[in-house]
Parts: sequence; C-alpha cells; structure tokens
Amino acid sequence: MAKTRRIMTESLGLVDAVIEVTDSRIPYSSRNPEMDRLVGRKPRLVLLNKCDTADDALTARWLEYYKNAGVNAIATDCKSGKNVQRIVPVIKDMLQETIDRWASRGMTGKAIRLMIVGIPNVGKSSLINRLAGSKRAKVEDRPGVTKGKQWVAVSSDIELLDMPGVLWPKFSDKDVGLCLAFTGAIKDDIMDMEALACEFIARMRAVNPEALAVRYSIALSDEMDDYDVLCAIGKKRGFLVSGGEINTERAANILLDEFRSGKLGKITLETPEDKHDAV
Repeated sequence: MAKTRRIMTESLGLVDAVIEVTDSRIPYSSRNPEMDRLVGRKPRLVLLNKCDTADDALTARWLEYYKNAGVNAIATDCKSGKNVQRIVPVIKDMLQETIDRWASRGMTGKAIRLMIVGIPNVGKSSLINRLAGSKRAKVEDRPGVTKGKQWVAVSSDIELLDMPGVLWPKFSDKDVGLCLAFTGAIKDDIMDMEALACEFIARMRAVNPEALAVRYSIALSDEMDDYDVLCAIGKKRGFLVSGGEINTERAANILLDEFRSGKLGKITLETPEDKHDAV
C-alpha cells in the first residue's frame, strides 16, 4: 500500500485529471479517505460504479449529494457499459480551459492523460477495457489483481494510467471495514465468513429485509437472531452435513457471493444522510 501511494504521488504530475472509481452500493466506504490528500487540486471525476446492482433511488440521491458539494460524479456499470460513454465528454468539459490553452500553444490534439484510482475490486480494470473497447487490463472478481501501474491508450486523444487498488492502513470506523468486506474489497481468506455473514444479515435486516426473505424463501421474525437467519438460509438451500447439521460456512459464502453478484437485488448499504463527510 505504501509503495502504491508513493507511485501515485510521483505519477500525478504526468496526468491531467483523476478518475476515482467507487462502489455505488457503498459510496462512502469505498472512497479512500487518503485520496483527497494524495490527489490534491488535480481535477477529479467520481464514478459510482456497479450501479446496476445498487438501489436506483439511493444512487440518484448520492449523485445529487455530490452535485450539491461541487463534485463531478457519474453512475456507471462497467460490466454492462452503462453510462461509460459519458465519461470522456465530462472529462473534456472539466478540462476545457486546459484544452483551450493547449490549442493556443499549437498543441491541438494533445492526448488527455487520466489516472484511474480506487480501492480494490471496484471495477477499474473493467472501466479501462470498456473505454479501450478491448481487453487491455486483467479483470477478475477479487481484490488485488492489478499489481503495478500500466498505461493504456484508449484513443489518439485519451490515455489512461491504471493504478493498483489501495486500501488505507487502519479503519477508524468499524462499519467501513465491514462494508468493504461485504463487497469483497477485503480478501475473504482473512475473514471469518460466518461472522461476516451474520454482520451482513444484521445490515440487511435494517435496510432491506424483504430481499433476504424473498431470495431464500424464509420468514424473518424478531425472535430470530442473525445466526438463526444464516441457519435458515443454509437449511433452505439444503446445505447439510452428516447428522443433519447445517453447513453455515457454505451458507455464509453463498449469501455474500449472491449479494456481490446482484442476485439479492439492487441494494445500497449507505445513504448520504448517514455519511455527511463523504466528500
């Protein structure tokens, strides 16, 4: 992480603007709080990516929140390509003064250089491949795939600098760490998946309990604690081991996998009202 931060700082002088990719399901938690210090006054566009798996109404509220704060933001889904075509025009509009200055110096057609930043597993490589129209960057549904910076020429006038995903050294807010774990930004192999699934169930019971009830055909009640709900999910899916005991580890993995893939529905775990310091 320290190495990536150093590379990012050293590379900022090579680019004209920064695209910060975030996860629209956790718009607050997926923004590295160190990014403002690292990027400084460099023009920046925030993408609320994976919007096809997020609640549409809450995504609209987040976009309005950023607009009121003077932050350029677009909701995108890089896997489907939704709104990706809006990115370059918005960037050019943000950099119009710079582009005009280049033209006045006889540098018409000079390539705009953009740095792509964001925490692990938010879709930076998918964004680059969409913009480039081909598979240029390695894409996998797990954190830590991009290991070093790489330049990608999108067109004659756009060049992208892809940076590895950066998490910050310490989470001062436990809720932020949980949200990052829910979406897979933190590697599963360092997590207690059953405990994480119970935390996720608690969050879902607060924001969208019906999504759990419908997906797993279970009747939720106040008498059930979060582990009871996990057991009910495992039982419904037939995750049983010898003696009829429920395989809660498998149920936990399936639950989180289905949230991450959007099979639970369009779900956003954070609202602008909850996170007043999101900008």
